[in-house]
Amino acid sequence: MTSTSSLENFYKKGIFGDYEKKNENDLIKIKENKNLLIVQLVQYKNSSITTKDIDGLSLSNEALKVVSNNETRILWTGPKSWILTSTKKDLLKDINKTFNDIDFAITDLSHSRAIIELVGKFSKEVLKKGCPFNFNDLKKNNCVNSLFNGVSVTIDMIDDNPDKIRIFTLRSFGESLYESITDACLEFGYKSLWN
Repeated sequence: MTSTSSLENFYKKGIFGDYEKKNENDLIKIKENKNLLIVQLVQYKNSSITTKDIDGLSLSNEALKVVSNNETRILWTGPKSWILTSTKKDLLKDINKTFNDIDFAITDLSHSRAIIELVGKFSKEVLKKGCPFNFNDLKKNNCVNSLFNGVSVTIDMIDDNPDKIRIFTLRSFGESLYESITDACLEFGYKSLWN
């Protein structure tokens, strides 16, 4: 099945906001992240088995923790609940073999999410404008479920030099999130990098 972006006919390419007399490297970069495998894993309450590794990564039970390698990230989203993202599309087959349906609910969310990435030193400042979370506490390989201007989001801090943040929302809220994010970026200036 071919993935069609929820923002495909909506986004605008270019440089926007207060970008004049600023080094282009200091502008926030915004792009849509497409073609990721996104899987929700939930271990049932009555399950007593210990979790197994996926792509060499263990499922963490530490709040806000993300475990990752070059291709795969596993975000803790609640007790016995994780979101896995990967560039390896065939990883879903391995997940279905490793985790039985008696102990785990496995849901492919790949076509149901819009994903926007922010890169730049002001990325956290943008998120502070619409989200009640204290982003001063958000570090590399942390994640949080929250709201951004009323839109439910999952935020994944991928890197901190420079700040690289991935924001997930339901596909149907993609355009609203994009408008809210770009509006919040105007004061810093941003470059829209769409494929």
